[in-house]
Amino acid sequence: MITGKQCRAARVLVEISRERLAQRTGIDVSVIEHFELKIDAPDAQIVATLKNALEEAGAVFIPDDGDRGAGVQLKFSRSVTQSII
Repeated sequence: MITGKQCRAARVLVEISRERLAQRTGIDVSVIEHFELKIDAPDAQIVATLKNALEEAGAVFIPDDGDRGAGVQLKFSRSVTQSII
């Protein structure tokens, strides 16, 4: 499971807009926005769909391991990531 902040950070890293992510996943833009802004929590299936789409675009989600907080990083170089999206 990822957080709304991780979702937003991943979008920024892979340079994909909410609108583009919505098109790729079939999830309404407002659902993504509300998730990222902590206005609403979508169900687990929606979060998994967002996570999978962002991973396909080159994001890697780092879980909170107790010593370090959760995060996100690029799986590929920026040029490879841009060619994917």
